[in-house]
Parts: sequence; C-alpha cells; structure tokens
Amino acid sequence: MCSYIKKVCVFSVLSVALFFSGFRANAQQSKLVSPRAKISPQQAITLAGQGHCRESIPALKKAMVAQLPAETRKHAGVLGVRCSLAVDDRNATLNFISALNRDFSQDPDVLYVIVHAYSDLSTRTSQDLARTAPQSIAAHKLNAEALEGLGRWQPAELEYEWILHKDPNARGIHFLLGRLLLSEPDAGPDAKERARQEFLKELQIDPSNTDAQFILGELARENGNWDEAISRFSQAAKLNPGFAEAYLGWGVSLIGDKKYQDAISPLRIAERLTPENPDIHNALGTALVRTGHKEEAEKEFAIHRSLSSAAHPGASAGDGSQ
Repeated sequence: MCSYIKKVCVFSVLSVALFFSGFRANAQQSKLVSPRAKISPQQAITLAGQGHCRESIPALKKAMVAQLPAETRKHAGVLGVRCSLAVDDRNATLNFISALNRDFSQDPDVLYVIVHAYSDLSTRTSQDLARTAPQSIAAHKLNAEALEGLGRWQPAELEYEWILHKDPNARGIHFLLGRLLLSEPDAGPDAKERARQEFLKELQIDPSNTDAQFILGELARENGNWDEAISRFSQAAKLNPGFAEAYLGWGVSLIGDKKYQDAISPLRIAERLTPENPDIHNALGTALVRTGHKEEAEKEFAIHRSLSSAAHPGASAGDGSQ
C-alpha cells in the first residue's frame, strides 16, 4: 500500500519511530527479567523505562486501576502505550488508551501520546490490509482516500473507477467519487453536474445515504431549485434526526421559496441540536420576522450577533432584520 501512499507512510513511520525511540531497541531484552516474578507498579515503571516491555505490561495495567497518585498512574499509562506498541500488543494499547482517556482526558501530554498511538495503529493496520488483501476493494478504497488527501485527484479518481469496474454496486464509492469531483480544483465546468450524477447513482444503490441526500440538497439550493432542495434536506433529516445541518438547509430552502411559516419548525429543531451555530439563529430570525413575530425574531438576531462576534472579533455581523 505504501507504493500508493508513500508520503503518508514515510511521515507516519518516521514520526512514530521518533516518538517511540528507546523502546523498540530494548523490547527484546525482556529475558533479563523473570516472567514469573511479581512486579510492583514502581518496578514496572522502571523496567518499562528501560525497555523491558513484555514483563512490565501486566503490572502497568494493574497500576492504572490501583490506589496510586494520579501522576504515577498517568506515567504507567503512557509507558503502557509505548511498551505495548513496542511489542505490537494492539489490544493492550487500546486498553491503555481507554484508561488514559477515562482518567486524563484533558491532559495535553496524554493527548499527545494518544495522537501518536492512533497514528501508529492506523499505519500498522493499513500495512496489514496491503499485505493480506492488496487487490481488495477495501485496499483500493484506502489508496484512493490517501491519494485524495494528498491532492492527487486523477489517480484517486482512477482508483474509485477501478472499484466500480470490479463491483458496480459497491456502496459508498459513487458518493466518494462525487465528493472528489466537488473537491478537485479546476475540475471543469461540468464537475458539479458530474458529481450530482454520482450522488444520484449512490442513492440508487443505497437510498439511506444521508450525506448524498444532503449534498444533492446543497447543489439544488445553490441553483435555486427550492422544491428539490426542500425534498433532499427533509429526507436527509428523516434519515438522520440528529443532522442539524440538514434541518438548517431545509429551513433556509423554505425561506428561499418564501414559505416562512413552514421554515420555523425545522429551524427550531436545528437550533435545539446546535444552538451555537449563528447561521441557524439568523435564518430563524428571518423566518420569524417575515411571519410577524418581531420580538422573537430580534432575540434570534441578537444571539446571531453575539455568536458571530465571538467567532470573528471585530467583524460586523449583519442579520435578516436589515
């Protein structure tokens, strides 16, 4: 797989190698410690620091749930992550990450360790996929996504097309191809229509694809096709009742179609789901003022101004009341 995503693999391997330097070299020296010896948490921390990982991991796990000072448990967890990766015990790594997240979820040093650990696990798993099933749809899909992330649009598109040639009904691929067409700079004047066709094909395969419905709604809204936009956004909201952006798009499209009263209900739901989004308050204020609810509208516009000012200090926030 690294033949396709060489830059990504090199970056991941180098960053992980630097992060875990000092552990891999000593991981094989574990024979110096008797596997049957009982190790205290402090001994485990010392041994782990010296690279004797296999023997120390069980005691480090116990240290995470023992009545010990927080700093000791944190140290044990960090060493546990590093040691378990050094000996490629991925289940233990996930256990240590879970324990650290539980007890030190706001600690920047812990979060730093976890970021690198997930990066390492991701790299190893992608290598497993490349080794065990290099010609699988999953492997080609991962390659396409990596190429897309590197901005190599044409090779990524060829990967998605290869998958569709192998399996025309592969779920999610038409959606990813459509998303790529919308993301690619200078994709040509017909890119949006080509993407639209891909999203429609995706819905023929998987009618429950909420994201495809939503993007089709966005494309329709941009073109002022209010009936289609309303239909797409409402369907996306029904498929995923927690999708605040779908309710917002639904409400904005109803406003665009001058159906102000109808717009209030989906915008109220969007507001409840993500009250910190200033666009929702602005749209709701517009619907309210157009239906004669001026007092309520002004409250929404005030919230919109406050949230916009907080997000963009110094910028003037307009609203639908102007």
